[in-house]
Amino acid sequence: MTTILENLKKYSSVVADTGDIDSIQKFNPDDCTTNPSLIFKAVQSEKYNDLVNDVIAHSKSRKFPSIIDQVDYISDQLAIAFGIELSKIVPGYISTEVDADLSFNTEATVEKAKQIINTYEQSGVPKSRILIKIAGTWEGIQAVKKLESEGISCNCTLIFSLTQAVACAEAGAFLISPFVGRILDWFKANTSNEYNSANDPGVESVVKIFNYFKKYNYKTVVMAASFRNKDEILNLAGCDKLTISPALLEELDQMTGKIDVKLNASEASKLDLERINVNESSFRWHLNENQMASFKLAEGIRLFNKDMLKLKNLIQKQL
Repeated sequence: MTTILENLKKYSSVVADTGDIDSIQKFNPDDCTTNPSLIFKAVQSEKYNDLVNDVIAHSKSRKFPSIIDQVDYISDQLAIAFGIELSKIVPGYISTEVDADLSFNTEATVEKAKQIINTYEQSGVPKSRILIKIAGTWEGIQAVKKLESEGISCNCTLIFSLTQAVACAEAGAFLISPFVGRILDWFKANTSNEYNSANDPGVESVVKIFNYFKKYNYKTVVMAASFRNKDEILNLAGCDKLTISPALLEELDQMTGKIDVKLNASEASKLDLERINVNESSFRWHLNENQMASFKLAEGIRLFNKDMLKLKNLIQKQL
């Protein structure tokens, strides 16, 4: 009998959310996404010591103003090195993230994104295979607007609200990553309500974004991310893309049976949804008024930066 994972792939493009090359080979996803936390975890596992050692050895053939500059260079090159290896396995896109500490600096984000793309292209991976991941801050979204206008495709990540999502789409973002599990985490921690698969606020957020995008014909791809359990995934069957951790991919691959399509673009186009206007002031105000979204966006940036610093510390110890 067909597995749940195989059936899911009939309705949504399945993306691996990992830096673990072995997991990707096992589940045959269309694309792959990484972030600083996943790269740190992969490096820490010591499974990819050869790759890490190659990047460090290459750095020693260059001159740097300081050890800090060398470590920064190595951390950038490691993320790209993993991306290059992943590009040999998946047929589609590889998402590589810009440093979290650039989330409020449009110009620096654009510069870093171009550096990443140039390095990929010099290594033989065309920019058409790469999505630059950028946090959904106002500054990040303006960087996305500029990059997309220059032919560099972007993945707006850490999306927790419709306002963020619409701002990304109007900036021309190729793809957005609305987070599911982190929204559920916040509501569990901050309310007394009981949540289950029927009223998961993270799922509801993605449904709202998906329906709005299809209603108003936005071309931006909706890729739900950050799942806590299989029910969240199955309740979003039909979403453009779903990026899923190896543990949950394994769980879905061990189950058999049919699934129901939950999201449908043609049905969404018939819905009566009020159009919202997003400019800088409304974006900042709506985010300010959305306690969950403002907290989770800031927390996500902090956590990615924390793991980036851990990675750099690990690199420095190996120099």
